[in-house]
Amino acid sequence: MRPLQPPEPARSAEWRRRFGEEARAERPDLSALCLLVGAQADGELTEAGMEAAQIELDRLAGELPFRPGGPRSWATALSEHLGGGLGFRGTPGDYQRLESSLLDKVLRRRRGLPILLSVVWMEVARRAGAPVYGVALPGHFVVGFGPPEQQVLVDPFVGGRVLTGTDAELLVAGATGSPLDPSMLTPADPLDVVLRILNNIRAWSAARPERSDVALWAVDLALLLPSHPARLRYERAQLLVQRGDFLTGATELDAYAEIVAAVDEPAAARVRGQAHAARAMLN
Repeated sequence: MRPLQPPEPARSAEWRRRFGEEARAERPDLSALCLLVGAQADGELTEAGMEAAQIELDRLAGELPFRPGGPRSWATALSEHLGGGLGFRGTPGDYQRLESSLLDKVLRRRRGLPILLSVVWMEVARRAGAPVYGVALPGHFVVGFGPPEQQVLVDPFVGGRVLTGTDAELLVAGATGSPLDPSMLTPADPLDVVLRILNNIRAWSAARPERSDVALWAVDLALLLPSHPARLRYERAQLLVQRGDFLTGATELDAYAEIVAAVDEPAAARVRGQAHAARAMLN
């Protein structure tokens, strides 16, 4: 597969504008936000390509046999259709591919990270009328069906296997070393899902310093979400300095230092020192 390259600056700015608008909508569209992430990653993803991905989700939902009944019936139907019939699932190698975090590529390859496969499950199930939502377990995203007292969990990464309570406990224990807390089973907000996807992209690029361009646009999109960690501004400043934009990076470091100063003056002083060092690189 060809290396992915971001779009030209003008097109990238337009995708960012639309991402910010969608993120602040009364009911943000998860699939639209994920596709706009994909458009920032791949300059060849056009408006028509995003529309085609939405049509594909509609088609997959239309193929789902109607299964009257409770959450388990829906979970089984989705697993048989997407996992068993169409082969959507993940492998360890998917963690090494940027494409595994991009919805249009996951739809085409039928491979991806747990959270992107879960987005496919959720969007197909939602279109079919299922009571579906994401569940952000620590270290492993899964899909839930039904109210808390009838909740059924499936793991799209392994083809949509229905999880027992013990399965969920083992997933959490393996990721955190701690027991499963009931609060971990609550439905994930769509914007939290998008932030977690962007965090995965940032982690992918952090292991590949030559792809700091990817890290920068992922941070830029995360900063457009209504709620995001303040430290992302510090990360963005560091990326700018790393990429040779010393003046802009120094300015953003100073701005971040002003925020930090209200709670931790020594930390703010260290950030100001980094800003000074960045400006010195211009000499």
